Amino acid sequence: MITILGATGHVGGKIADILIKKGEKVRLVARSTERLRPFVSKQAQALAGDALDTEFLVKAFKDTDAVFTLIPPNFKTEKFLDYAGKIGESIARALEIARVNYVVNLSSIGGELSGGTGPVVGLNHMEERLNKIKGLNVLHLRPSYFMENLLVNVDLIKSKGITGSAIRGDLKLPMIATKDIAAYAAGHLMRRDFTGPSVRYLLGQRDLSMIEAAEIIGRKINKPDLAYVMFPYDEAEKGMIGAGLSPDMSRLYVEMSRAFNEGRVKSEKRTTENTTSTPFETFCDEVFVPAYSQRKAA
Repeated sequence: MITILGATGHVGGKIADILIKKGEKVRLVARSTERLRPFVSKQAQALAGDALDTEFLVKAFKDTDAVFTLIPPNFKTEKFLDYAGKIGESIARALEIARVNYVVNLSSIGGELSGGTGPVVGLNHMEERLNKIKGLNVLHLRPSYFMENLLVNVDLIKSKGITGSAIRGDLKLPMIATKDIAAYAAGHLMRRDFTGPSVRYLLGQRDLSMIEAAEIIGRKINKPDLAYVMFPYDEAEKGMIGAGLSPDMSRLYVEMSRAFNEGRVKSEKRTTENTTSTPFETFCDEVFVPAYSQRKAA
């Protein structure tokens, strides 16, 4: 049995799909019963509950060979790092009680840094908690910037005719499709071929700047003049609050953008082992363009 936290998310949902198709028995954990229902089958159990509830997680981890862990996103929490800390403590304690031997943990590029990286600081603390569990074999995945993050630009394109964020337009970033993260995680959850605490960076198919990404998106949606705009930090923060994020979450995302811009978030050198297969153009065809086409103009 393999347990997947965040089983309805961008990464967890894809891991679940891969494992089910491979014939693995899985236990899928998320907050929403309704969103879990489509996954239920002879191979797939579904448990809905709160990751802050350690007793619930012990039940979810019972008789499990391996677990996929993450800090579930919470864009409206008043204090994200406090929230992430409590979730991390609950997960770590439940893993100890249930005596789980193998964990694949979703961290992030920059996960080695203990401060100044916005929400990624919470992932650093999670790595440290899991590393302290005696006898646990844990593989921390540190993927680069999610291509799916750019889906927030769909409404911006519809309403303003631009893409934008607080990240420098000319800054080259490794970008990765979440399906590549899921494929890597699923493989190691099945094989359980890692020992002790270990780290793997996943850097996507190639590095891209936001300007280059906007040019590709523009071609794909028939807007060849689509421009990328770097928003001043204060404007970006206000924009995120206006979009419904909590002030704290908005501040942390700006802090993360600043860390990228100032070169404090770095990855290991690109190699064949940390380079994944999905080009940005394929992501646009499979994910961005359908999302754009289906969204009504703001």
